Amino acid sequence: MSDLLERLRGRGWRMTAQRRVVAEVLDGEHVHLTADEVHARAVERLPEISRATVYNTLGELVSLGEVLEVATDRRAKRYDPNAHQPHQHLVCARCGAIRDVHPSGNPLADLPASERFGFTISDVEVTYRGICPGCAAA
Repeated sequence: MSDLLERLRGRGWRMTAQRRVVAEVLDGEHVHLTADEVHARAVERLPEISRATVYNTLGELVSLGEVLEVATDRRAKRYDPNAHQPHQHLVCARCGAIRDVHPSGNPLADLPASERFGFTISDVEVTYRGICPGCAAA
């Protein structure tokens, strides 16, 4: 059973066939699918699943804090099931591929007090951009 499915069961989330398929599609490392990609993969497993059900389920998973909504550029939002392990993203500027990365250090501590403007900082999002090996070879 996937980590996401285990977390959802632990929360007592009602596991319909449609919800299970969406959670299964999101399982794995470095998963950052758009809603349309989740729908396309879900249809392969459960042909009768609707786009609206996928969108609604993704919205619920985000509201529960079990999936992150990732917007790294002007492209479609992506959904990241790695919601409970602190990480940043590495994004290919050409194809949009996204990988989870775990840089050392504390990004909160890297911002000097003079640059905080009195804010109490609660979270940091860092996005690394570059060209993936596949695009570099093309």
